[in-house]
Amino acid sequence: MRLSIISFVLCFTISFSFSQNKQKSYEYTVDLTKVQDDRLFVQLSVPAVSGDEITFYMPKIIPGTYAIADYGRYVQEFKALDKKGKPLPVEKVDENTWKIQSASKLAKITYWVDDTFDTETSGPEIFWPAGTNIEDATNYVINASGFFGYFDDMKNIPFKVNVVRSENLYGSTGLIPLQTGAPTKILKLEKSSSTMPQVVDVFRTENYDELVDSPIMYAQPDTAIIRVANTEVLIGSYSPNKKVTAKEIAESIREVLQAQTAYLGGKLPVDKYAFIFYFTDQPVMSYGALEHSYSSFYYMPEMPISEMNQQLRDFAAHEFFHIVTPLTVHSEHIENFDFNDPKMSKHLWMYEGVTEYFAANVQVQHGLISPDEYLNVLYEKMHTADQFLDDVPFTEISQFTLDKYHDQYYNVYQKGALIGMCIDIKLLSLSKGQYDLRKLMLDLSKKFGKTKAFKDDELFDVITEMTYPEIGEFFTRYVAGNEPLPLEDVFKDVGVIYKDGEVFEDYSLGITNADVGITEVDSKPRLQIISTDQQNEMGKAIGFFEGDILIGINDEEMPDLGPELGVFIQKQIQALPESDTLSYTVLRKDASGEIQKIRLAAPVKKIQMTRRHMLMPDPEVTEEQLRTRNAWLGIDS
Repeated sequence: MRLSIISFVLCFTISFSFSQNKQKSYEYTVDLTKVQDDRLFVQLSVPAVSGDEITFYMPKIIPGTYAIADYGRYVQEFKALDKKGKPLPVEKVDENTWKIQSASKLAKITYWVDDTFDTETSGPEIFWPAGTNIEDATNYVINASGFFGYFDDMKNIPFKVNVVRSENLYGSTGLIPLQTGAPTKILKLEKSSSTMPQVVDVFRTENYDELVDSPIMYAQPDTAIIRVANTEVLIGSYSPNKKVTAKEIAESIREVLQAQTAYLGGKLPVDKYAFIFYFTDQPVMSYGALEHSYSSFYYMPEMPISEMNQQLRDFAAHEFFHIVTPLTVHSEHIENFDFNDPKMSKHLWMYEGVTEYFAANVQVQHGLISPDEYLNVLYEKMHTADQFLDDVPFTEISQFTLDKYHDQYYNVYQKGALIGMCIDIKLLSLSKGQYDLRKLMLDLSKKFGKTKAFKDDELFDVITEMTYPEIGEFFTRYVAGNEPLPLEDVFKDVGVIYKDGEVFEDYSLGITNADVGITEVDSKPRLQIISTDQQNEMGKAIGFFEGDILIGINDEEMPDLGPELGVFIQKQIQALPESDTLSYTVLRKDASGEIQKIRLAAPVKKIQMTRRHMLMPDPEVTEEQLRTRNAWLGIDS
């Protein structure tokens, strides 16, 4: 996401008077101590406007999500007022747009906001880390896109946000507040009924992009600080049942952050960074993280650190690497992001794919995972990418990810990362181990940087000029073109044998990713058999029907979706060689439509399977291949 440089005002006086309608900035106030019907009241002292009409927007979409959100759905009782408090005519044009008449008289806008976490409404589902939460006196997730809007053609002026809170709450954010814990009397607010003493935090951003780029989470303090090179890293955590703490998270990701700093040359492009974690004790259908310039926000199922340690490190590594791209390397489409009519870039292979590639490569280069574990990470990405289109240019999928290719977006973390891998290995091979993708991204950061965007259609030419003609040919054929990635040739450069379609015998649980989907049963997400067309012999022996809902394996209850489910599945796979019988407990509709609990079972035996993308080190590796491999994996020659 876009980053603008903050200019701090040293002498700052808060005023919430609406008699001065000539100000050149927005001033928002939201009072966390006055929750009504699970809503918060938002007031805006408007910047100077002129003319008979002006349009106010809430975002339709925000950077980093690549999906429609329509945050305006959560705004209620929208009012536009003059300096005497009299209402002005307002027309709601669509979910996110309000037209205000007699705009030259406008002094104040007010409205109530519902949160996205637990408000039922029609329309698209908002990605959890981009959502909002209002739990009175407990937790408030303030993603600015869900609370604050902007006027047409007036995004690039300063925004001031006053957050009134109870003294016992702390706001975790990548922003550096202008004031924190100031007395509320300077805002001239009505006295709150809260028994907890109130204070106000004051934040300022240079424009709307930076405001949306800066989530804040208020909760009782649970924080930790890590110093990484020139950067102060804040960990802010909310765990409702105290199953995990910020200190534990800090210890978990410390090595990764230190490795990333070394990977990026020992200096980072930010002075402060915040990891903000919201852990839920509710069943989850999906979870994840969202990157920002100074921070990243995580929505994850609540569990002890031991059960999510590696996934936490993988998430953190990915999001933290976004300080390279798109923070310091981005196109004009991101630099001038249109929150209500966006133009999408062709280069998701870089923004998300290269970032995802770096997140694992840094771990193998610095000994946090083994080379064998790293090859397995790449195998999983190739295997998952098989479920998506492979005959459409990746630039086209990126450019049209909001509409005709919206169901292909997850592939940017799979094939996008593999594109990054191919470029990295090709660069290492062509340079005899002296130049790689990491150095290319750092050179692109120097060439462009935070405040200079590249032209979307020119990036491939720029990279080719900076590197080798072979890299330009790769882009033409495999990224802008629709040829399958040349995986066998690429892996050969690092002395890794790649085989596709290898037939072998092994144990199987009888289900694959292609067989199952996700459904909801009693408000809990469950795996469901969605197809039996491609089931292997073990699945056929078990006797699955389409529509079966999986609730147990070998008489053990399956956990909810999340990291613990992966641990459970691995446990069942490891037990197969010593087992006589493999059983599933499923929920299945009978002929009358009633749901019955059924136990399915079959003898355990090895079955013949075809495995794609088999990887193994070449025992006859050449000196040149070994040199490239060692540079790729960070092994000292």
